[in-house]
Amino acid sequence: MLATVETDIGITGIGEGGAKDTLEQCAGTLIGKNPFQIERIWQEMFMAWFYPPGREKTHALGALDLALWDIKGKALKAPIHEILGGAVRDYCDCYATGGVRPPAGAGASLGDRARATMEAGYRVFRMGAGDTREGAVFDTRERIRKMAEDCKEVREAIGKNGEWMIDFHQRFDYNDAVRGCRLLEQYDPWAVEDPVRDEHALADLPKLRTMTSVPIAHGEEWGHLWEFNKLIENHDIDYLRATLPNVGGLTAMIKVGALCETHPVGIVPHFTGPVATAALVNYLATFPGPVLFEYNYGDRPINYLPEFVDFKKGKLYPSSRPGLGVTLDLKPLKLIGEVTEPGRRSIYVRPDGSLTHW
Repeated sequence: MLATVETDIGITGIGEGGAKDTLEQCAGTLIGKNPFQIERIWQEMFMAWFYPPGREKTHALGALDLALWDIKGKALKAPIHEILGGAVRDYCDCYATGGVRPPAGAGASLGDRARATMEAGYRVFRMGAGDTREGAVFDTRERIRKMAEDCKEVREAIGKNGEWMIDFHQRFDYNDAVRGCRLLEQYDPWAVEDPVRDEHALADLPKLRTMTSVPIAHGEEWGHLWEFNKLIENHDIDYLRATLPNVGGLTAMIKVGALCETHPVGIVPHFTGPVATAALVNYLATFPGPVLFEYNYGDRPINYLPEFVDFKKGKLYPSSRPGLGVTLDLKPLKLIGEVTEPGRRSIYVRPDGSLTHW
């Protein structure tokens, strides 16, 4: 879902995320506001309704937040990474979800795909855990043994200095996750992603951390930072998978990054839509800790984004274009909703003018 936020001076911000109903509920908060007061608007969107936002509404809040940052960058004629203090890295290393297909095509082995991914310039080859066809029986004990064989093949294919990671896809309960992680230790993975079910993560990840030496990445389904802040504070994960707009936009991602920096935990954001990807490049260019990008677009153009991101040989480069650095062509798109009137404002104001929950 794409969202645009229009101003009365002709600048339009571009965001991405949410659904029609969640966007419409959040968007009323923006009407008539100063778009530079992004933090204040974010807080009001978060508090203005009875129930605190779940993951779906936080996604919509994040979409509108991205558009506000885009407006600010365009108004100041500067890319967002410069507004946030400037880039600390020359580029963001990437991995492709399914790796790169070599000339052999669909019949290529895991080892062939791993080598092709390294040769294409990506930092890490990423694979699934015991992948099989959709709808097939998944015997976790048998699949873990197969997974160990696959990981051995990949390590041998890329050599001792190649990098690879594996996504457990939340397929395993705690006992199988422990067994799987231990089997992989000898092959030195860059990270094991989503080793346990997300609904068990707060209880299981602290225990898993003490049972294995493999680096752990988790959180592609998480929403706002209160869902996972304790795991970061206790360093129960090594890499955070939270992404945009899921956490509530750039306003929230900046706070997530500050939390990661102080512990320290790297950021490996989950694959997301193209506008949110451009926003992530802007932010992660300024994040001083370890970064790895899940990037699936390769060199493919996006038909509604004449200007998108700067990608070359497995790397994403910060853009010098203002705002998020994307240009939107509305012609291929269909307008499905519009909000022009203020929405609910059930909040209180403290004596100093700051907002508090009603």
